[in-house]
Parts: sequence; structure tokens; C-alpha cells
Amino acid sequence: MPIKFVTVIFPLALPKLYTYSVPEEFADEVQVGLRVEVPLKNKLYSAIISELHDELKLEYKTKPIIAILDKTPLVTDLQLKLWIWMAEYYCCTIGEVMNVAMPAGLKLESETRVVFNGEMDDITEELSDDEYLVAEAVSIQNELTILQIQDILNKKTIFPILRSLLDKRIISIKEELIEKFKPRMVNYATLLEPYKSQPDRLTEAFDLVTKSENQTKALLAFVQICRNKNFTIPVSDICQLAGIDSSVMQALAKKSIFSIEKKKLSRITTKAMDEKPHEPLQSLSGQQLLALEEIYAYFNSNKPVLLHGITGSGKTRVYAELIQKAVQEGKQTLYLLPEIALTTHMVERLKSMFGSDVLVYHSRMNNQERVEIWNAVLLGAKIVIAARSGLFLPFSNLGLIIVDEEHDPSFKQNEPSPRYNARDAAIFMSHLTQGKIILGSATPSLETYANTINAKYGLVEMNDRYGESVLPTIEIVDLKPEYKDKSFKGTFSKSLISAIEDALINKEQILLFQNRRGYSPTLSCQVCGWHADCVNCDVHMTTHKAFNELRCHYCGSRAKMPKQCPACGNHDLQEQGFGTEKIEEELKELFPTALIGRMDMDTAKTKLAYENIIQDFEERKIDILVGTQMITKGLDFDNIALVGVLNADSLLRYPDMRANERAFQLLTQVSGRAGRRAKKGKVIIQTYNPDHPVIIETMHHLYDRFFIRESGERKMFRYPPYFRMIQIELLHKNAGTVAHASAVFAQNISKLLGNRLIGPAIPPIARIRGNYINTITIKMEKDPKVVHKIKEIVMVEREKLRLIPACKSVKVIIDVDPY
Repeated sequence: MPIKFVTVIFPLALPKLYTYSVPEEFADEVQVGLRVEVPLKNKLYSAIISELHDELKLEYKTKPIIAILDKTPLVTDLQLKLWIWMAEYYCCTIGEVMNVAMPAGLKLESETRVVFNGEMDDITEELSDDEYLVAEAVSIQNELTILQIQDILNKKTIFPILRSLLDKRIISIKEELIEKFKPRMVNYATLLEPYKSQPDRLTEAFDLVTKSENQTKALLAFVQICRNKNFTIPVSDICQLAGIDSSVMQALAKKSIFSIEKKKLSRITTKAMDEKPHEPLQSLSGQQLLALEEIYAYFNSNKPVLLHGITGSGKTRVYAELIQKAVQEGKQTLYLLPEIALTTHMVERLKSMFGSDVLVYHSRMNNQERVEIWNAVLLGAKIVIAARSGLFLPFSNLGLIIVDEEHDPSFKQNEPSPRYNARDAAIFMSHLTQGKIILGSATPSLETYANTINAKYGLVEMNDRYGESVLPTIEIVDLKPEYKDKSFKGTFSKSLISAIEDALINKEQILLFQNRRGYSPTLSCQVCGWHADCVNCDVHMTTHKAFNELRCHYCGSRAKMPKQCPACGNHDLQEQGFGTEKIEEELKELFPTALIGRMDMDTAKTKLAYENIIQDFEERKIDILVGTQMITKGLDFDNIALVGVLNADSLLRYPDMRANERAFQLLTQVSGRAGRRAKKGKVIIQTYNPDHPVIIETMHHLYDRFFIRESGERKMFRYPPYFRMIQIELLHKNAGTVAHASAVFAQNISKLLGNRLIGPAIPPIARIRGNYINTITIKMEKDPKVVHKIKEIVMVEREKLRLIPACKSVKVIIDVDPY
């Protein structure tokens, strides 16, 4: 039977899916996964077909689809299953999943255009100045966009003016779907006959250009490039080699030596990548061979595998072997990294091994590149290295998923919905595709390691460093005695200064870790107690001396550095604490001849800036590199002799159930940057609490002991991985409104959930970006039926809260498995 209706998904947070009728001319073309142009609330959108129907009884009259936008499906059946699971699991709408999943270049919505109706002479005197300006501009251009009219009037609010012009019938409004993706078009030069088939006749072509030096250069450049018998070459390549401009090529085209035409050029492959030979894979060590044997055994029993390998144990080489096997079997591989921009080294290593088979996908790429990679994956791209968003790519034959650094919090999406964990979603994805999945880390998350204890996952361990490299010596420096010394400024202990001096003498490099950017976290007046606080958030603003500014690291607001206390006029304002900028300044005083670099979000905001710092460090143009947790990820250099952790206590004091886990992971990861080749490295951790169990466990590399101790505390206080959690945040500009809504919401769900509910409570930072926050936490047993039922209750009660007039404007965020 012909298809008469389709159900579609919009990239919007709509409570239900909508159905549209299919005109007869489209009945044979519609397929699940195609984009269609459809109207919704006076606008046009591209929506994805999720279901086909030959008959359907509906309570409303359906509108017809306007157009089919694709010849083949852009979204696979597996992707739709992942979207549906994610929406259900993370308590959001499938439209919100689609919005995050698809590149912006594939999500189209109409642009409002203002059209001139043809008459205004009789009523020009009735028009205001602004109305006349708009009417005249539209009459000249015939149609304008809203943005163009805003520019003409230099105003943001223009709708009253448009409404008046509509009422006077001078203009009308139309909606037009805007195509965002445009293929990259490049001019190509093709050698024409008879020169193409008879190369010996090229001398005739040279005779034609003897009077023009530039044309001769162009022809010589073409001959040099086309030695591999490729007679169609980008004009830009010829111009670059010959040192000419494109007008010279046009002159050659007029002489019938070349034809020039525009062709599509991929944004995601480069000539250098194609030409560069693959590096042969290094031979495997005994430990790596044994690890692979165990991994394959678990794969055969269809279990996810945790590869628990210490820093520098050679996990990447094991991944390379698994990727090579997947490629040989004709399968696709997804390699997930927490932050692509911060793991340039890893990307380059894999590209050197697998060349142009490797594609990279992450949110910092432009929309055009993301669309091209989406299409390349649809066509069967072999290896994709991606951040968490890579999970949504349209794989058709996914055989292997690697989640490297699986413990990293960057795998958890915090804004917008769905607030998913890519590691957990990747596990579900591997079930869908019947593929293999391996999670790797030197410091596994408690959730993942607990799954190996209960035999849900397989565990493979690599406890020795690769080759001659050995784990660094870790020295703990107690800062309490140092603090009594008046020469101690609170930043560098005598032991650390001495170790830095030794490394510099030996021409070795140093990493210094402080997980706080800026100059100092607090600026205060010692006379009246004033603090530089953010106007939008309940936090102190951080001083940034390089910019002479105070900055809020939560909302991004900025203020000029005050010269005196705004409350009492005192000129002696004090900066308390230290960030990476202050450390850099003190290092320049202590070691004036050393080359010092800094890596944080201020100095490495862009991918290029980050890569420049890494390149300088690799080329030893930097002796001491100070950084935030950016330096804990992906740095693999053979000359790092010393790693210093300046304030370990700041990691341990954070009011969060995962504070100890994160501290252990960060301290272990940053320590692992030292001594990654033959020479043994050294790590110095400064702390006021040297007897803290996390410090001792880090010092002696005692992950097992850390896991047992931390697990005991989690069980005692009913925390994951032994209980499930949902955290609900309620936000509003008014503190009283959010408090009332939280009390109502908590009261309604506590009747159904009992003692599983904690709150409402005000979090340590009670206001962010102008919104007051209340939190409600639900802790529940791991029974899937109970969890599913509680999620349903939470979703229903959220909708009920929206129906209460006083609570309608309160934003409710549901975070399943907060991380």
C-alpha cells in the first residue's frame, strides 16, 4: 500500500512527535531517515522521518510535507534507536537528542523575509521615519531579511514597525527554508587535447607562451605536478608553485591549452595526508601481546573490556592493533577521546599509522566540515577519532569502539539536554551494532571498575611501562613547616625550587600543575572586608593581571581592576591565593634565564594556540610549562624530568562526592607525564595534608587500595556505583520563586519516592548567570524497573509543575547519573 503519512522528528524540545500527510508525488520516495521540509507554527523546518504509515487515525488534520530534501537517508535505523534510548534514559525529548546529534548544517529552519507589495505612494505621509526607511529599502530590494532591516534601523526591536507596515499592506511576510551547507568549490585546470594524449606535443604549447614568462612558469609548474599522470589539478596548486595569480591560468585557457571548471573539493582530506606514507606499527612487547590475547578472549564472549594500563604502558599501541584488525575485516572504528583539541599528539600518532583512513570530528570544527564528515561516515569512512559528539555519527558497519581515558568528566555533557555520558552511551551503541568496545584508563572510574568486579566487564591490566621507561619517583612535600619560614610565599617549597634548578642545569623540562587559571582567585579589602564579587553569580571574581581585569569563570562577566576599595576607598587591596598567571610571574623572578610558558584557557583558547604551545615545548623552546588540567591530557614528551603539583589540597576540598576520585585521577595523570623514556622522572606534590589517604595512594600507585576505601564510603552513603542517582536543578531569576517551586516539586514526588529523596537544598554556589538554584537529589536502588518508574514520576511531576502559574517560568533540569 502507498505511504500516506509520516511521523517526523524536529530538532526542538517538543513533548510529542508530529505526523504529516504525504502527497501522491512523494509516496514512492519517502523513507525513514530522510529529511523533509514541513511547516510548524508559521515556520518551515527540516525534520527527520522516523515512521511511515499507510493508514492512521488522528485527532487533528494533518498538513502535507512540502518537499523531500535528500535522495538517500541521512540518519540510519541504528541512530534512531540510539536517539530513542537516549531520550528515555536521560529524561529528555527525542528532539533535544536530534538537536545535539546532527551538525547545524543539516538542521534547516526558515528565514523570515519581508516582501514589498508594490504600492506606498498614497500613504507615505502617514508613515513614521522608521517605517518610511523600511518601506523604501524593501521597495528598492524587493525583499529583505529581518537581520538586514535591523541593520538599516540600527535597532533590535523592529516588530512593531513591521506590524504597522503589514496593517497598511505595504509589505507581506514569507518564510523560506535556508540551506546552510555549501560544498567547497575549487577551480580545476585540465590539460586539453592534443597535449593530454600526446605529451610530446607539449612543446607546441610552450611555443604558444614563449612571449609570457608567467604563462611559461604556469605550464612548467603543471608539468611538474602532473608527473603522476593526473591531468586535472587545482588551479591554486599551480599558482602557488609558479608564483603567479589565477589570471595567468585564464589566459592559458583562452589559448586552448587548459579548460578551467569548478569542482567539489573535500574539506576533510589534504594532499599532504594522502601522500605521506604510513609509519609501520612498532613491534608489540610481551605485555602488549598478552593484553591483546585477553582482550580477544573477552570479545569472543561479547563483554565490554576495561584496559587498565598505567601511564606510559603502551595502551595506544594495543588500540592500533585492534583498529588494524577492524580495518582488515572491513569494519568501521570509532575512537573516542575526551577533548580532541587537547589530544593533538594522539591524533597525529594515529594519522601517522593509518594516514587518510583517519577522520577527526569534534565541536570546534566549522559546520561545513562537520557535514562533510557526516556524509563520509555514511559512505563507510574507516576510522573516526572524535570527542563525545562522534557517538552520533551515522555508522553503517561499526565494528569497534575505543573509549580512551574513560574516566574523564569531559565525556559527560552538561549543557544542553540530553545530559548524556558518552562512555555509557557507547556501551549501549556497541550492543546495538553487535560491535566490540574497549574502555581504557590508567585511573578507571569507580563505575567501570565496579563492573569488572561483578564480571559485567572484562578486566585486562598492563602494570609495566613500555620499553625502558619506569614510573617516576613521587615525593610529598609537607607545606606546614615551610609556612613557618618567612621567605615562603605560599607557592614554591625549597624542595621544588631545588628540583627545578637541577632539571634546568641538566637541560631537562619541567611541568607545573595548578588547577586554577588567572592571577589570584580573590581580591579583597583588609580594612572593610569587601570582596570583588560577580554581579551575576555568588562567587568571587578572579584577577587577570595580563588583561588588567576581574573575570568570572562561571558567567564570563568582566570588570576593570579597581584602584581602590569601592566600599571604603582603601588603596591597599590584597590578592589572595594563586593561579597559573601568578606562578608564571614568580617563576620569571626565580629563574630569569629559563624559558617559561603557560597553558590554560587564556593562552590556549583556540586549537592553533594550543598546538603552538605544544610545538614550542616539543622543540624545547619552553623549559618550564605551567598549566591547568590541560597539561594532564595527551602530553607525551621524552625530556620531562620533573612534574610539580603546587597545591594538591585544592583538589581534595571540593564539595562533591567525586572529589577524592577526581583528585586521585588528576594527580596520577599529571604524575604520568614525567620520565616517559629511559630516564626516571620525579614528581613533587605539595600539600598541607601529607597523610591524606588519596595523597598516599597516589604516591605509591595504589589504585586497588583507593578503590576499596572509596567504594566503602560510597556504599555507606548510598552513592554510585552502588546506587543510582538523579539530580534535579530548578532555576529562576527570583530566589523566592525557585524556593517555592522546589518545595512544591519535592513535596509532590516525596509522596511517591519516600526516603529516596534529599532536598530541596541550596548548592554551595547558589546563583549562576543570574539564576538562583535549588537542587533535589534522588538516590535509588539499581533495580531497572524501580529506576524506570522513578524517571516516569519525575517527568510527569515536571509537567504538572509547569501548569502552576507561579512556577511556569521556573526551569527544571533533570540530570540522570550526574558526574
